[in-house]
Amino acid sequence: MKTIGYFALALTLMAGCKEAGKKNTQDAASKEEKTVTAKDENTNKSEWVSLFDGKTFAGWHGYNSDKISPEWSVQDGAMVLTPDNTNKTGGKNLVTDKDYTDFELSLEWKISEGGNSGVFWGVKEDPELHEPYQTGPEIQVLDNERHPDAKAGKTHQSGALYDMVPPSEDVAKPAGEWNTMVLKIDHRSNEGKVWLNGVEIVKLPVQGEAWKEMVKKSKFDGWKGFGIYETGKIGLQHHGNQVWFRNIKIKEL
Repeated sequence: MKTIGYFALALTLMAGCKEAGKKNTQDAASKEEKTVTAKDENTNKSEWVSLFDGKTFAGWHGYNSDKISPEWSVQDGAMVLTPDNTNKTGGKNLVTDKDYTDFELSLEWKISEGGNSGVFWGVKEDPELHEPYQTGPEIQVLDNERHPDAKAGKTHQSGALYDMVPPSEDVAKPAGEWNTMVLKIDHRSNEGKVWLNGVEIVKLPVQGEAWKEMVKKSKFDGWKGFGIYETGKIGLQHHGNQVWFRNIKIKEL
């Protein structure tokens, strides 16, 4: 009888060990699956995503409008603004459908002779506002050789944080040539940067007292809502001059 008892006990212990081993294996697999999922989510978030398919304006709309102004077209894989300055209707500036907070934005731009345009971030759409620049800070796009703004100070030249931070050097290409711009905005580190044609030319705080002090010393002092939105839309400016944008992509941080 003792032999039978010991044998039954042994079978019970073996079954328990087998079940425990199975549970440990399942737990490990579950843990590994969660780790892979989290890794995939982080990887997806840090990947570059195209904001322009080179064929349509999918993902974009007119500021405070559900339409795209006919002054914008797609030609040879680029968004092209050919302004009709007799047309006074709104919605001429373009903004993304999606809002962004911390990101790197990369694009190429080309400006016409004597032309002026810009790239905004942190844009808030509001029926009471008429222009993206009322809320969104602007990185200047300009023909430095011909446009009078270039003579109004370095904070108005290509690559500058308009009216606040000048480029460390002029690396913009002449009108009619493509420039590559990268804009980084990171509220966690309170840092923004601009690269133009591979050269870092601007560095700035994006919030807090340092940001407020910069705004206070600029033309935007006292503008209600300017530069206060951490999350907002990316915008492309209609400034009455022909401009081209292509290879627009973004990486959320």
